[in-house]
Amino acid sequence: MFKKELIWRTILQQAIESKQLEFTQKELSERLRVSLSTVFNALKIPRSQGAIKVTGRNFFLTDIEKFLYIWATQRNIEKETVYKTYVRASAKEIEGAQPSGAIFTAYSAFDQKYSEAPADYDKVYVYADKATLAEIKKRFPSKKGDANLFVLKSDDLLKKFGAIAPEAQIFADLWNLKDWYAKDFLRALKEKIIPQ
Repeated sequence: MFKKELIWRTILQQAIESKQLEFTQKELSERLRVSLSTVFNALKIPRSQGAIKVTGRNFFLTDIEKFLYIWATQRNIEKETVYKTYVRASAKEIEGAQPSGAIFTAYSAFDQKYSEAPADYDKVYVYADKATLAEIKKRFPSKKGDANLFVLKSDDLLKKFGAIAPEAQIFADLWNLKDWYAKDFLRALKEKIIPQ
């Protein structure tokens, strides 16, 4: 992922999880170990579109929904895909056979986080670092057929969220999927994370 996406995810996830809407560029710079100019540049798009408001040293998240859509439309999940294969098994079986270190996103993440799925699904998306990817390839060797297991390149900060990606990441990933049921999952997630 681009550094701006890491910054966006941090802002959005704090707003979703802890309702924090006020931030400082310095705090984000230190926390994510990026330069102040990187943070400043990452804020340009959401600022120009009214999702955040900058005042002096602080900035405020003014529209979570708009910011989520900004990230979702900028995201390129295909570019992040490092491995995909066909597995002759159900989604639940594929999920159950993932090695530790795999971080679920999209349909599996929603189902595991909320113990429900708004629609049936047959594809599994996970994030993995190099070591986890090697183990996934051992367990699920490359096979011809319509891919139903997709592995995305993980970033170092994603691990801190555990085995399930954060809601902001799940939202951006779901937005980028073409399956007919992606819309059902996206709608259900939006209801859970965006204040009405």
